[in-house]
Amino acid sequence: MASYEKRGNSYRIKSSCGYNSEGKQVFQRITWTPEPGMTPRQIEKELNRQCVLFDEECKKGFISSPVKFKDMAEQWFEEYANLNLRSTTLTRERQLTARTYKAIGHIRIDKLNARIIQRFINSLTEDGTNQHTGKGLSKKSMTHYLSFISKVLDYAIKMDMLGANPCRKVTVPRGSVKERQVYNIEETERFFQIMQEAPLKYRVFFTLVTYTGMRRGEMLGLEWKDINFDTGVIHIQRTSNYTKARGIYTDETKTKGSNRYVKVPRDMLDMLDGFRKAQQIESENVGDKWVDTDRLFVKWDGRPMNPQTPYGWLQDFCEEHNFPFHGVHQFRHINNMKTSLLKIRLKSHISPQENRCTKASTAVLLCDIFATY
Repeated sequence: MASYEKRGNSYRIKSSCGYNSEGKQVFQRITWTPEPGMTPRQIEKELNRQCVLFDEECKKGFISSPVKFKDMAEQWFEEYANLNLRSTTLTRERQLTARTYKAIGHIRIDKLNARIIQRFINSLTEDGTNQHTGKGLSKKSMTHYLSFISKVLDYAIKMDMLGANPCRKVTVPRGSVKERQVYNIEETERFFQIMQEAPLKYRVFFTLVTYTGMRRGEMLGLEWKDINFDTGVIHIQRTSNYTKARGIYTDETKTKGSNRYVKVPRDMLDMLDGFRKAQQIESENVGDKWVDTDRLFVKWDGRPMNPQTPYGWLQDFCEEHNFPFHGVHQFRHINNMKTSLLKIRLKSHISPQENRCTKASTAVLLCDIFATY
């Protein structure tokens, strides 16, 4: 049976883990601190329970580890994350380390408890934490931080270096709420009107992403062989991404379900065909400097476009035309909005001809807006 001794406001619990090769008895120790407000009787009852639990863990071979969280996290990166995570996911996890290490990196993993982690997560709601807005982080961002800590501690448990994960007791606060901004129908019509002044490459990009609702990486990963100009079906099967470490690289779609087929109407195919012919002329003008990647959206020499390029171009274009800028991702939401409106229109039985047209594509309601473009 484990024993304990009082040390200040906490208790040190000690349990025997057998004998080593030299016949010397081996002990493991952990520290338990009562919650504020607990009565002496409650402390005694919980202390006895902690002793029993620790005894059971020692019998199962659990060894309490003096490893600090930062060292454990770096071990997780080296032994698991670097080998299994996608480059974009790995980059995001690395971005979470600065704040996390500063707050809890110096604490031993066997000393981390829910209260310490909860205090760190709550601190992310404070004004000024988000350097761009001057406010606290969003709930989604705080969830990423908690998930990162939890993954590291779960790995420690898997390696028999920790008995339990305190993150399961932590609650993510509501955080700052960012209102999603999306063009309405009138703004979308106006956007594609002023887009007539834009280069063909960007007219095609933003028309296609609105028709199909593709992610930016999926758009940039499109190749001409993915488009069947006879059936109007586009096969989405890869993404084009960027990280500082790897540069621009090709990857699989985000999920298996993201590898999919979408159908576009004839006016969209005509625009794509015109864009293909224009790109062929451009490649002939560049000559032997042109790199044939078969990609739709490329740099001047045919190499894949940087994923940040459409965002930067759109920001400048909207500023030049005094038009609201809501980023590139919002065009996926426009597609979702049009799909919802489409379902309403189908139910209203506008006309058999229009009904047949809408069934050709979930986003075909956009034909009304882009028919002349």
